[in-house]
Amino acid sequence: MCCGRIFLSAGLVEEAKVEVRRTLDALLPHVERGVAIVGLEPSCFLSLRDEFLGYGYDDVAQRLAKASFTFEEFLVHERAAGRFDVSFKPIAQSKALLHGHCHQKAFDVVRPVETVLKWIPGLQVSTIESSCCGMAGSFGCEAEHYDTSLAMGELSLLPAIRRVHDAVIVADGTSCRHQIADGAQTEAFHVARVLAASLDGASEAFNEGGASWASYARSAFAVCNAAVSKRDVVHS
Repeated sequence: MCCGRIFLSAGLVEEAKVEVRRTLDALLPHVERGVAIVGLEPSCFLSLRDEFLGYGYDDVAQRLAKASFTFEEFLVHERAAGRFDVSFKPIAQSKALLHGHCHQKAFDVVRPVETVLKWIPGLQVSTIESSCCGMAGSFGCEAEHYDTSLAMGELSLLPAIRRVHDAVIVADGTSCRHQIADGAQTEAFHVARVLAASLDGASEAFNEGGASWASYARSAFAVCNAAVSKRDVVHS
């Protein structure tokens, strides 16, 4: 399945619409059963609440949007409902520095990320006051935009990361993590990896499986699986 954003960002609206229809057809049967749809990548997943509503699929898209949760929103929601009773353990780092993805900021879903990180005992969470990291999907990967992309990152994000040496850097956006790695020579982690490490009580879990999407998905599944014995979930 594809959210269609990769086509839409290139002006290929009809191609995007085809992908959206495929995703709706795949997920709607789960939505009709009352299953929560949970996503990890902000720009991709939040399309379900934004662009999906503009393709003319009306009620079908609305139902999917209402059933969709970002990973952190889902955990906060389940905890409030009394279905998430998980004890996290301290990790090696005592500080977390969080960069919010542009789509997380736009949809006001940075706060759930802050909330779940604060469930880790002894972890002091600070959110970087920053705008776009500068990568903006494929924008920062294009040679003609390199200088602009890097200048955006240097406004606040990259200097803030360089100033700390004992914190875990948290960024849910894939492009954000690439920009941080290239611009600050520092690895950033999706919050799912941090929480999975806290479940294990060992920071070594950050390195298990490398930084592949499969490793992020496994981490998210491990955390959700600890929480959803009473709830069906589809990971997107």
